Amino acid sequence: MKNITDSFLCLGYWPSAGSFGLNTDILATNPINLSVVLGVLVFFGKGVLSNLLDNRKQRILKTIRNSEELREGAIEQLEKARARLRKVETEADRFRANGYSEIEREKLNLINSIYTTLEQFENYKNETIRFEQQRAMNQVQQRVFQQALEGALGTLNSCLNNELHLRTISANIGMFGAMKEIKD
Repeated sequence: MKNITDSFLCLGYWPSAGSFGLNTDILATNPINLSVVLGVLVFFGKGVLSNLLDNRKQRILKTIRNSEELREGAIEQLEKARARLRKVETEADRFRANGYSEIEREKLNLINSIYTTLEQFENYKNETIRFEQQRAMNQVQQRVFQQALEGALGTLNSCLNNELHLRTISANIGMFGAMKEIKD
């Protein structure tokens, strides 16, 4: 009988180089099988997954860059509007006695136009994001449809033989003939 420590260290029976045997030790074979399966999955799936993720990352980065450019433009316009507002306020102090109500109206119009411009930029940014999301969803739908179509065609091609093909054609010709008689 083997020593107990020997069986734990060996973790199973290893056949000699010239013979073939079945290793029934689960502790020794499962890590090997798992490592082979994981290695195959990583090797074949890494490229496809990384390409999909890279493409999605590029689209997201482009959308973010566009949004940042729009935001920078809005900030620029806001700074210009603030400078203009300061100028209007300076003139308001000078002409307070004569045209206080007119200056206030100009200031409100300016603020309203700034808010309108900012809302337009925000709406444009949101539309761009929705468009990019819809485009990404459409691309995924097209890929899924294409894969399903290829699978269906593969199944049909593997199932059709000459006899079945001829019977299908005859049945369709019969249906068209019946439809033509009904129309006449």
